[in-house]
Amino acid sequence: MRLLLLEDDPMIGEAIRAGLKRDGFAVDWVRAADAAQHALESEPFELLLLDLGLPGSDGLELLKALRGRGSALPVLIITARDAVADRVAGLDAGADDYLVKPFDLDELAARIRALLRRKSGRSEPRLEHLGVALEPATHRVTRDGVEVALSPREFALLELLLERPGAILSRSQLEERLYGWGEEVESNAVEVYIHGLRRKLGPEFIRTVRGVGYRVRPKP
Repeated sequence: MRLLLLEDDPMIGEAIRAGLKRDGFAVDWVRAADAAQHALESEPFELLLLDLGLPGSDGLELLKALRGRGSALPVLIITARDAVADRVAGLDAGADDYLVKPFDLDELAARIRALLRRKSGRSEPRLEHLGVALEPATHRVTRDGVEVALSPREFALLELLLERPGAILSRSQLEERLYGWGEEVESNAVEVYIHGLRRKLGPEFIRTVRGVGYRVRPKP
């Protein structure tokens, strides 16, 4: 899952990016509101992590502009502003959640997963399809009850496909959601991960739709 982080503090930003990357997220990091605005207009993201106290700007203005354009992108405010009035202002401006610094990275990741579940219309954290079960919180995958070891990229790709079984995702869509800025993408990377998943989950579990992309095999 690809996230955009707007945070001007270099130590906090690097800690969040590194921690979320270990949790399987691709995180693009900007330090100013105008850079975030440009990124949101030109790149696809699943969620925005938004600091409020920014140099020369306030994160709430960016949030109001985002909602004013009709964007439904999930927004999680991360800020040192802990007054009740600040929380109310952030949520009333359109934020989906509000987390006060300092916070635990495990809690941040859990809140992100909850918002992404809500975005996709799911209440159950566990993803299951045709005997394959994926648990985002523990990064555990089983097939017919037997644990299957996946690489981080294989796990992330499988999660994308299992979010909407039957939906077709093109190679470019998968690349956009798996990789952040500055990450080198091999021309056949997606095909390599698909091959690995088929070898571990069964050759028919992921179908190729010729000329379009990939999807998990629909239920009979």
